[in-house]
Amino acid sequence: MISVQGSLCSLFSEAITLAFPDVPDPPVLVSPSTKFGDYQCNSAMGLAQLLKAQGHKRNPKEIAQAVMNFVPDNDIIEKLEIAGPGFINIYIKKAFVSSQLSELLNKGPQAPYTGPKKRVVVDFSSPNIAKEMHVGHLRSTIIGDSICRLCEFLGHDVLRLNHIGDWGTQFGMLIAHLQDKFKDYLTVSPPVGDLQAFYKKSKVRFDEDEEFKKRAYACVVALQAHEPGSIKAWNLICDVSRKEFQNIYDRLEINLIERGESFYQDLMVAVVKELDAKGLTEIDEGRKIMFAPGCEVPLTLVKSDGGYTYDTSDMAAIKQRLHDEKGDWLIYVVDAGQGVHFQVIYSAARKAGWYDPAQTRVEHVGFGVVLGDDKKKFKTRSGDTVRLVDLLDEGLKRSEDKLKEKERDKVLTADEFKAAQEAVAYGCIKYADLSHNRTHDYVFSFDKMLDDKGNTAAYLLYANMRIRSIARLANISSEQLKKAAETTTIVLDHPKEWKLGKCILKFPEIIVKVSEDLLIHTLCDYLYELATTFTEFYDSCYCVEKDRQTGEIIKIDMSRLLLCEAAASIMAAGFQILGLKPVGRL
Repeated sequence: MISVQGSLCSLFSEAITLAFPDVPDPPVLVSPSTKFGDYQCNSAMGLAQLLKAQGHKRNPKEIAQAVMNFVPDNDIIEKLEIAGPGFINIYIKKAFVSSQLSELLNKGPQAPYTGPKKRVVVDFSSPNIAKEMHVGHLRSTIIGDSICRLCEFLGHDVLRLNHIGDWGTQFGMLIAHLQDKFKDYLTVSPPVGDLQAFYKKSKVRFDEDEEFKKRAYACVVALQAHEPGSIKAWNLICDVSRKEFQNIYDRLEINLIERGESFYQDLMVAVVKELDAKGLTEIDEGRKIMFAPGCEVPLTLVKSDGGYTYDTSDMAAIKQRLHDEKGDWLIYVVDAGQGVHFQVIYSAARKAGWYDPAQTRVEHVGFGVVLGDDKKKFKTRSGDTVRLVDLLDEGLKRSEDKLKEKERDKVLTADEFKAAQEAVAYGCIKYADLSHNRTHDYVFSFDKMLDDKGNTAAYLLYANMRIRSIARLANISSEQLKKAAETTTIVLDHPKEWKLGKCILKFPEIIVKVSEDLLIHTLCDYLYELATTFTEFYDSCYCVEKDRQTGEIIKIDMSRLLLCEAAASIMAAGFQILGLKPVGRL
């Protein structure tokens, strides 16, 4: 699919260059319009300022007319008109929209071209071993997965990395505690089911027992030296956490490749040596540090006791992703509070000569925190952090209650009910997060997210099911629709047909915009707009006419059925990017 907005930008860029060849980097501003034409070009005022700076005073209306005179012949624009101080209103040809809809139906939703295929490395989720995933991991996991899905839709080669916290001093106390409680841990797998409680007990001993603390530090040294018994204990602890993490990922249908901090341990030595050799490090009170351009706080690469830090690990990670993984685009989906840290890491990596920002895109995708109804960090009534598994279970229970309230358990089979329950529960939790601007905090509310009115997953899932049911109720199979799409011209004479057709074709430009700023809520807003625009169309335009007495089908408007199918295919593509699972019956 082509981006209509992108195509118009190309046409007006050519026109502006021809009309004003002496203006360097002229502004090309084309945006959708609902009141004045279908799109609007707002470049004339900016051009007037640039011309004035060159000593040429021109009226914006004259400039707009000059631009219009140079717009090349094309299949998109029906007419142009000047309005106000110099706006150019753009009206699109119905024949163009109809042909694009036919192409959509015949080929399916195709990703717009956004540049050459890239190797995209996405760092997201990143829980810590020996600690349960909590609501704080929700945003990184959901946003990161959606960004991966977006990049995959665009045709990029995506590496989904889970940078788990599986190394560090805390493992010393865990291993020491394991050795004390389960003497035969080397031969018999210890029943460490509740790793969180195990962690808390080891932490109490670490804080209160000086002898235990010494043994814990000794265990860290043994682990770093890869002593077999310590590695065995470490793997046992990690495996318990992995199973818990995987349970969450399976429920949310999220795929990741684990590559924790331990992976980079051997690489850190070489990284520090390289930075030393390049003269980029210095000694400060026994620490080895590195200052990065534009950053006040230096990186601590080696502590005074000779140990490495998170800074060292992140420097090793970014180099490995750039050089070994050949990453063209690195995305770190980590909370906004880590923004300064990543600015320093990226600046240091550029200083080391590891990447050129003109060639390689490296960015921190930050996000706000999840709040409760009291607008404070979302916690349990007792003040504890909400466990993610409990949140998902609560979502399932609420979804079940909502479906039973609507008596769906009486019309759906047991399998259909389970599918609907999970689709609504997990879909609503994902969508509630993704539909908010990720840079802002958001209030978590099951009542709002399960509401089937407004911009929620529940509403979109119902809308999608409704669209899909129209052809089915008309006894038209998907094969018949495919065949009809090859020969039927989609008519857009009714205002609501026209509005829906144009809305469907906005999908590529939405995808382009989201690929630029990685603000997924823009896609959510678009899908909600598509669903509400479809409702307007369906309320005004009969797709299937039936006899009011007998219910017998009198007339099928195939053009309108195909318009329904086009809307459904775009909604399905959007759902796929968001990680929502549509169901046939709700």
